[in-house]
Amino acid sequence: MARLRKKYQEEVAPALMKKFEYKSPMQIPKIEKVAINVGCGDVKDNAKSLDFIVNEITAITGQKAVVTKAKKSVANFKLREGMSVGVKVTLRQDRMWEFLDRFLNIALPRVRDFRGINPNSFDGRGNYAIGVKEQLIFPEIDYDKIDKIRGMDIVICTTAKTDEEARELLSLLGAPFVVSQ
Repeated sequence: MARLRKKYQEEVAPALMKKFEYKSPMQIPKIEKVAINVGCGDVKDNAKSLDFIVNEITAITGQKAVVTKAKKSVANFKLREGMSVGVKVTLRQDRMWEFLDRFLNIALPRVRDFRGINPNSFDGRGNYAIGVKEQLIFPEIDYDKIDKIRGMDIVICTTAKTDEEARELLSLLGAPFVVSQ
């Protein structure tokens, strides 16, 4: 069992039950999935870069990445319908817990000038989104083998009804939120 999942079951869930006074254990917020997305506009110039991105995201997440295609043509961006524009992965269950553990405890502290993550990046329904500027923070990525530094979007989807519940869930799991002065 993943270390973070065990922590959730033994410490976080009882603490949330007590704090929010839920009547049923089914009301306790859980993490449903983690979605990782990388946009790559330079694919139209260099088709090989898509393979690099797929390999990097697969190495980071442990799950094969899916190539996303453009839904519409946009003349200003020199984009045609059906062109590859990015890569995405949706993690659930054990892979999700393993990725979250590595992301919160290993990758985030490796960010340059890291002071914490923004506690206001919730969407109003208990989901949290964070943007990462470079893939180098993950230990799976070899600095010498990357072709270009790319960022990614990471969305943590929870069953929480409010942002307050989700914030408490993530902070109990060890998310390093910035403490406001």
